[in-house]
Amino acid sequence: MIRAVAFDLWETLITNTPEVSQEHTRFRLERLNAILRDRGFAATDRVEAAYRRVWHRCQELYWSLDKDIPCRTQIDHFVEALELRPFDEATMEALENAYASAAIEALPSLVEGAVDVVRELAGHYRLGLISNTGRTPGYALRTILDRLELSQFFEAMVFSNEHGECKPQRSIFESLRNSLGVRFDEIVFVGDNLYVDVHGAQQCGMKAVHFVPAIRGDAVAPVPDHGLTIEPDATVVALAQLPEAIAAADRQFHFSARS
Repeated sequence: MIRAVAFDLWETLITNTPEVSQEHTRFRLERLNAILRDRGFAATDRVEAAYRRVWHRCQELYWSLDKDIPCRTQIDHFVEALELRPFDEATMEALENAYASAAIEALPSLVEGAVDVVRELAGHYRLGLISNTGRTPGYALRTILDRLELSQFFEAMVFSNEHGECKPQRSIFESLRNSLGVRFDEIVFVGDNLYVDVHGAQQCGMKAVHFVPAIRGDAVAPVPDHGLTIEPDATVVALAQLPEAIAAADRQFHFSARS
């Protein structure tokens, strides 16, 4: 039987509008510049260029290889891009906090129906969450999920910057499965990305529901040239459709077990 439901985070449960994403960038750059000015460095144009360089550098070195790093490593790359030596520990911590906390200051939006469906499913299944993190690390996302009143429903949450690998790598799904204490074939995974969510879950033996939101925000991962034909076990266009899709997967589980 299906005993657990696991979710992707960005564009499945939460989303950023272009306006909020711009607010995050503004917040980061203002805070980073203020910290650096206090240390005698006042080259605003170089700060913005270094900030954008970090994203491409991390994509090149880590994310394109389905690997991830602590947020502090992104700050190390930021300082390197400025061609500066590492600062003292207090300054490096301040830079990391400014970089990591933008989405706490300007909260992402909930995808329509997210709280209602998570609350409903929590009454019947163990719930888990896996997120590839980008610029917002796991410790910031936990705070965001607390403020959006979602975290209380999840028994386990795995974030790529803490785990060291990203979806679709099997290890990050294995980490969640171990925390939930169930078999892969007892989990339904729900996500908006066919490759990292649906393919990633199915290659582990999980059922996978592809969520196609009516409106997509900015947190969309680039699609690699994987050459795969990926067929989800179900597709939904509204989160309210999930309980029935999961119930159908459970009926299929019982049918397969009897066969």
